[in-house]
This record gives sequence, structure tokens and C-alpha cells, in this order.
Amino acid sequence: MSNSKRIPTDGGQSFGHNPFDALSSAGLPSVPESSPADSAPSVAPAKAAKKNRGRVDIIRQKAGRGGKTVTVVKGFVGIGLPEKEQLAKAMQKACGTGGTVKDGQIEIQGDKRDEVARILTAANFRPVFAGG
Repeated sequence: MSNSKRIPTDGGQSFGHNPFDALSSAGLPSVPESSPADSAPSVAPAKAAKKNRGRVDIIRQKAGRGGKTVTVVKGFVGIGLPEKEQLAKAMQKACGTGGTVKDGQIEIQGDKRDEVARILTAANFRPVFAGG
């Protein structure tokens, strides 16, 4: 290999005209001077009220499941599959049971509506007990 094909990396060559070279900071307001003690309360973001992420229905189902009870959470709006899987994993851990995400719904084994509602409330959803 010859050295003629190598690209120099020393930063010596400029890429062309820089449109920001002509700009100056004259006429711009200066940064206000303040001590670290003064800036701490203004820099820290105020804890904003958390936005309600919508209603989700919690349903207990037995039909077509061999007599086993399953808690189904459906009606999610605006969240993707990864977040549903994360919620399902948190629900499984809190309930001590298995579960899955199927057809956009979270299914948790057993009648665990109260525990599921608590987790959904903590995630800023509005859980509603629907069906039987």
C-alpha cells in the first residue's frame, strides 16, 4: 500500500467555507452572574404533575381457558410493545405469577386485578374494572 491513498487525519485541511465565521457575539445579552447557592433553586426543575396516560380496562376471564382465571389488561393507547412488555414483567413480579403480552393486551395468570390496578396507577394509567 502506498501512502498516497491515505487520508490525512491531522486536521490541517479545512472542509470549506464556514458560514458561522462571520458571526460575532456583539449585541447579545451576557450570561447573568449568580452564585451557586442562588442558582440551585432556579436550575432544579419543578416537579410537574404527571400526565394521565389514559384509561385501561382490567378484565377477569375464564371462558376458553380450561377453567383457569386470567386477568386481562387492554385498551392501551399510545404505548408500544416494549413498554407493554415492561409493564407485564412488573405485574408478573408483583403478583408472583406468569403472564404474557398477546394481541396488544397484557395477560396475567390468576385473578390479580387489585395488584395489576396498583401497578397501572403507579404508571399513570387510569385502571377501570370491566366485565365480570
